[in-house]
Amino acid sequence: MSDISATDPDAPARPTLLLVDDEDSILSSLKRTLRREAYRILTATGGRAGLDELARNRVDVIVSDQRMPDMSGVEFLRRAKELYPDTVRMVLSGYSDLQSITDAINEGAIYKFLSKPWDDDMLKAEIEEAFQRKQLHDENRRLNQQVQATNAELIRLNAQLQEALEAQQRRTALGESALATVQEIVNCLPVPLLGVDPEGLLVFANADATRRFARHPLLGTFVAEALPAVAELVAQAGGEQRISIDGCAYRVSCHAVDSITLQRGYLLIFIPEGTK
Repeated sequence: MSDISATDPDAPARPTLLLVDDEDSILSSLKRTLRREAYRILTATGGRAGLDELARNRVDVIVSDQRMPDMSGVEFLRRAKELYPDTVRMVLSGYSDLQSITDAINEGAIYKFLSKPWDDDMLKAEIEEAFQRKQLHDENRRLNQQVQATNAELIRLNAQLQEALEAQQRRTALGESALATVQEIVNCLPVPLLGVDPEGLLVFANADATRRFARHPLLGTFVAEALPAVAELVAQAGGEQRISIDGCAYRVSCHAVDSITLQRGYLLIFIPEGTK
């Protein structure tokens, strides 16, 4: 049977004590002793009834008599440990049963032995300590679950980061390969190409430009110094004109381009006259 406090709407949130004894008078005495305590009290008249209460209710602390006809307290608490290992289990008995109780304590089935007859103040103190032990155990378990959840989240985020990094590396490798291919193609074009930065500095020359304009300093010099004939095109930020360099006539077009930093640069394309 259960104490009337079990019908309290707030009961599920309260610490719960289960008292097990085959004698109603003992249960009544225990309840009177503990009536002012701040926990919910359930009672059961024997081990099997105690197991039924455990199946119906969340219990924190169990206090069981040892000598009961259907099942001894040690047997009941061993069974309770198997089914509900988070409970704090104590046995209430005389010293004649001390050996079996000691064995159960050593194997972890019982947390503590309480002697009969009991001292009220001592009994209340022991039960309060048991609830504190259960509270500490629950808090440790909560923190452990929190740590495990945090670790799992970190593992997930690390996997996502690794996947993103690998994808970025693949994109970078692809970009580098594409850039190398473009550079190779540009370098093989049979017309001179020059790249000029926004300040007018020559920063790129393909192979044909290097060959045709070998008499002129190119990379690292300003276009106005290296090839004054095309400086006006760059100054105008675009356009087309015909010029002569080293006795060769070219149709030169200047195209404004955007760099990665969004600054405008220029591409000079030299088409030798007579080339379509």
